[in-house]
Amino acid sequence: MEILPGPLLSMINTPADLKKLGKEQLHQVCDELRQYIIDVVSVHGGHFAASLGVVELTTALHYVYNTPYDQLVWDVGHQAYGHKILTGRKDKFPTNRKYGGLSGFPKRSESEYDTFGVGHSSTSISAALGMAMAARYKGEDRKSVAVIGDGSMTAGMAFEAMNHAGVADADVLIILNDNCMSIDPNVGALKEYLTDITTSQTYNKLKDDVWNALGKLPIGKNFTREMASKLEHSIKGMVSKSSNLFEALNIRYFGPIDGHNITKLVDTLQDLRNIPGPKLLHVITVKGKGYELAEKDQTKWHAPGLFDKITGEIYKKKFDTPQPPKYQDVFGHTILEMAEKNDKIFGITPAMPSGSSLKIMMDKMPNRAIDVGICEQHAVTVSAGLATQGMRVFCNIYSSFMQRAYDQVVHDVAIQKLPVVLCLDRAGLVGEDGPTHHGAYDIPYMRCIPNLIVSSPMNESELRNLMYTAQLESTKLPFVIRYPRGEGVMPEWRTELKEVKIGTGRKLKDGEEIAILSLGHPGNFAAAAIREVKQYGINTAHYDMRFVKPLDETMLHEVFSRYDKVITVEDGTVVGGFGSAILEFMAQNGYQAQVKMLGIPDRIVEHGTLKELHRECGYDTQGIVDTIKELMKEKVSVSLMQ
Repeated sequence: MEILPGPLLSMINTPADLKKLGKEQLHQVCDELRQYIIDVVSVHGGHFAASLGVVELTTALHYVYNTPYDQLVWDVGHQAYGHKILTGRKDKFPTNRKYGGLSGFPKRSESEYDTFGVGHSSTSISAALGMAMAARYKGEDRKSVAVIGDGSMTAGMAFEAMNHAGVADADVLIILNDNCMSIDPNVGALKEYLTDITTSQTYNKLKDDVWNALGKLPIGKNFTREMASKLEHSIKGMVSKSSNLFEALNIRYFGPIDGHNITKLVDTLQDLRNIPGPKLLHVITVKGKGYELAEKDQTKWHAPGLFDKITGEIYKKKFDTPQPPKYQDVFGHTILEMAEKNDKIFGITPAMPSGSSLKIMMDKMPNRAIDVGICEQHAVTVSAGLATQGMRVFCNIYSSFMQRAYDQVVHDVAIQKLPVVLCLDRAGLVGEDGPTHHGAYDIPYMRCIPNLIVSSPMNESELRNLMYTAQLESTKLPFVIRYPRGEGVMPEWRTELKEVKIGTGRKLKDGEEIAILSLGHPGNFAAAAIREVKQYGINTAHYDMRFVKPLDETMLHEVFSRYDKVITVEDGTVVGGFGSAILEFMAQNGYQAQVKMLGIPDRIVEHGTLKELHRECGYDTQGIVDTIKELMKEKVSVSLMQ
């Protein structure tokens, strides 16, 4: 069924069309835009509540600013669906996050209106400031606007950018979209600080009263903007601490204002457009605005999947038999199980308690399972600090987010040999979130660091055993456990916790002529491929290496002594990854074999379902079958002739 936009929205193909409307028509545009997002996402999936919360803000920005000449930068970008719809991608919006379709995030190669590619948090102010500095240097009257959520403001990069903006003498507007949420509820002192701003009725009422009174006084032309600004500062200083943080950084603070009042937003943005220098507009919004269920449970409706827009029923696949759990849930239940027996275990996550399933432990042990906010660097180093005091810390960070804390892994963990357990969720390809979220690089960037143990489980039981091994007192080094997004393979996954000898793999199947060495979950693809090629008389050996550092050298000596054809399979980049480690071993030990490396190729992989991306990259079951047949083509030919 074709999903059609409302009558006004159907006429808007660019912001130029939006500007042709009267201000009084913008309410209807917002209603139609919100409904169109609900209609499409309910049927096709995607992020949901965040875009609903900024419908009015999005509309006002494109109505007031001269985009794309004026530069609009969205932080993270999962809230930019309305932006995409208003900037020429309305008809393609149902392809959002689908293979070959629109990206779920702003992307420079997709549209001139997407001024900066995003996906991770807290980059918008830095990018917009750089654009503003370039405009000043080139003598252009080009405006730069960064839209950043209060959750993203907790990251150090946002503070670094504001610190620079205050002295850069650049014309940049920071819009603080304050909804008290990132994906999960925000935490930390900044949240309390912003709450103080928004609830300081004394300050807000007095400010309004004073400006209203000034409007009635015959103050004349001698009352300058500078005098008005000094009076405003005096009011703030008398009754509230609300402006101190931003204005201490030399960033003029405006607000807070209602982010769902389109008229107020347009008027305010028009005024701010004419005020030079760095400034911040504090906008209060409701995540999920306009869809009651999303307003009430914003975490659940962040990205709910497909749902019935009338009843709110979220569609879930129904199965006749028990299904495997998600790896993240195995982590969440297992850390709680171990923490109940080991009072030294802590869990740390940078703002992903639901996504990582650490929330399972947080609900039972809030003093030992801690969300530190969007602060990956801090998450690693605070884990290191806990480890110096004998705690066994599981620091759970998505693989692509761990890239932001690399220095801390090297400097604060590895050099000091602190036994922090770094759990890299979403390792490998992640599907519809695309290239900003693919965990493609953690094997190379972790295995090159001395003192690290780097592992990856093939199934749920192996994940439990690696976690159990990592928390033992006998484990003295930092321990990396990488596992993928999505479901495992074991419906009955609550197996007995067993210690794994560090640096040992498992021989799953003996064979002849050819062997597969797999790391992590793709070992299941390999096992299926091995079963399939039996019809050609090919008897393939299979080794689950389990550790990429240290490698099981005893097992590798066996492999290269017996097999002259070897396939490596991994859910990570083949450049410097697991396959490269195998080639290094082979070269260093004087072996010769024909080795084929399967994994993520040396290019940016776009978005799509996991099955589509695994197929594209050639390391799904069929890709492994094809590789085996290629290496064993003589045997395949003989089999087909019989």
